[in-house]
Amino acid sequence: MTDKQKKMLARICVTLVLFVGLMIGSHSGRFLWLTQFPAGFFVYLVPYLVIGYDIVGKAARNIRNGQVFDENFLMMIATFGAFGVGEYSEALAVMLFYQVGELFQNVAVSRSRQSISDMMDICPEYANIEEDGQLIQVDPDDVEPGMVIVIKAGERIPLDGKIVEGESMIDTAALTGESVPRRAAVGDEVISGCVNGSGTLKVQVTKAFEDSTVAKILELVENAGSKKAKVENFITRFARYYTPVVTIGAAVLAVLPPLIAGGNWGEWIQRACIFLVISCPCALVISVPLGFFGGIGAASKLGVLVKGSNYLEAVAEMTTIVFDKTGTLTKGEFKVQEVIPAGKSMEGDGNGNAALQRGQTETGTQTEAVREILRLAAYGEGYSNHPISNSIKAAYGDPVDVAGIEKAEEVAGHGIRAVIEGREVLVGNGKLMKKMGVSSFAEIKSSGTVVYVACDGSFLGSIVIADSIKDGVKEAIREMKKVGVKRCVMLTGDRKEAAQAVADELGLDEVHAELLPGDKVGRVEELLAKQPAKSRLAFAGDGINDAPVLTRADIGIAMGSMGSDAAIEAADVVLMDDDVRKIAAVVKISRKTLRIVKQNIAFALGVKALVLVLGAFGAANMWEAVFADVGVSVIAILNSMRALKVK
Repeated sequence: MTDKQKKMLARICVTLVLFVGLMIGSHSGRFLWLTQFPAGFFVYLVPYLVIGYDIVGKAARNIRNGQVFDENFLMMIATFGAFGVGEYSEALAVMLFYQVGELFQNVAVSRSRQSISDMMDICPEYANIEEDGQLIQVDPDDVEPGMVIVIKAGERIPLDGKIVEGESMIDTAALTGESVPRRAAVGDEVISGCVNGSGTLKVQVTKAFEDSTVAKILELVENAGSKKAKVENFITRFARYYTPVVTIGAAVLAVLPPLIAGGNWGEWIQRACIFLVISCPCALVISVPLGFFGGIGAASKLGVLVKGSNYLEAVAEMTTIVFDKTGTLTKGEFKVQEVIPAGKSMEGDGNGNAALQRGQTETGTQTEAVREILRLAAYGEGYSNHPISNSIKAAYGDPVDVAGIEKAEEVAGHGIRAVIEGREVLVGNGKLMKKMGVSSFAEIKSSGTVVYVACDGSFLGSIVIADSIKDGVKEAIREMKKVGVKRCVMLTGDRKEAAQAVADELGLDEVHAELLPGDKVGRVEELLAKQPAKSRLAFAGDGINDAPVLTRADIGIAMGSMGSDAAIEAADVVLMDDDVRKIAAVVKISRKTLRIVKQNIAFALGVKALVLVLGAFGAANMWEAVFADVGVSVIAILNSMRALKVK
């Protein structure tokens, strides 16, 4: 508990002891003066001020500022009225139990905030710069891209960068929710906010602090509470009109019946006070935003950042999800999947010919042919840094000695022609083979990218290169279907064959291939037009070219770990570890949150309506009014806390 909450608890305990003592004294028959004016008034006023001075003070300040009608005003008027008609114990009870409800609220909000504010602890306090052999701590804001910082074991990584020296285990739990640390070595990128586990690292900074991952996350967390769901906006508008209406209704109830029908003014004023206590909208005003806050907190525990309760509400209504392919469903890492010598039909091992990559030698003309195809292709691509070229060189495994490449030229849109060890080697697509009149050339059909290799005019064979599907994506699609997502669609700029192969493997409902970034927006527009009323469409992507689509979709979901800054900025939901399985979990959390919020609204309005009617007809006393206000609030708050729990 915070210091403020502890002080409130102390005030409640002191007031409760005094209240119990006064109740025993007044009901024992020996201290009847406690129920009479002026002695009883002033005795009860002491514990009343102990517990309620801040409520009266807030109400007075709000009246002075022109904000009259709120729960503080209702409590003040109701308890003043009870004092006025001699119901001293009831006045004290109302204020005491109202503050008990407020304490429950504060503790609940603190717990909800804690799950989100844990992310605020990722902010680094300093960065280590090495000068003259000494480490100097500087503000991360003062470190510029290109500078090298030193991160000792146990320290938080202050800025995004690339490791230039050292090896360590990196704890990413604060950002991604992933409890297992990952190994990082020279050449690997690290992001700010993670913790360096074991070894000392030297990192070359790639982004200024204001552009770093941790700075962007903190900004998103700080702004998350400002975007309200439709239900929250409704409750805010409802309370704005509801409170003045019930206040005027209470005044009418206190004045009109005695004037018209005659009767006891004290009795009707007491009924009006009961009416005011019952009508206080705290249960609604507190529990609805608290429920959404709990849902956002639950998502953050999983490493998913939801930028506002309006987006959490939208996720609950999601029935269609559209995926970008590369980097979202697939790893974006090209690997050699298959090597097929001319005249052969050889199935790859699915690991980019791992045996060859390990440098193992096997007997048999087929393996020797595969090795030669990879060697010539690797030398042909020796000067290129294209991902496909790199994948061929990785499959070959041995270093490429560029001294053996006598001449290399790129044939635009076709491939590479090079002279290697005195032989002319062609590495490229089918168009290159046909253009150069390669004998025995046979084009093959494959879902991956096919690179053909020829030497001295003779066709040697084909290399099939493909992007591999991310771990857990199949499971993610199944889980989304289970939680009620009806359509899973894929958009990609890749070839139709490659796109269809991925879609078939994952069990997607629809696929659109060979699209430009502008085409993706058009496809999403078409899908949105087909959406039924009160259903939402989400788009999940990671690239800079996905930003327009993320913005256009009802819900934009970005990959936070590997995604571009533009995509993360444009998205409404960010998966900090790129695990698409968590989308289904967020759908579950959002629907659970919405159920809890609706339960609270129905329960609070139902109980209040019943007790208001009873109070107006004199069938409900002040204790029942206290339950209708504080009791309902506490029950609604406890119900809202369930949104924080994640299975």
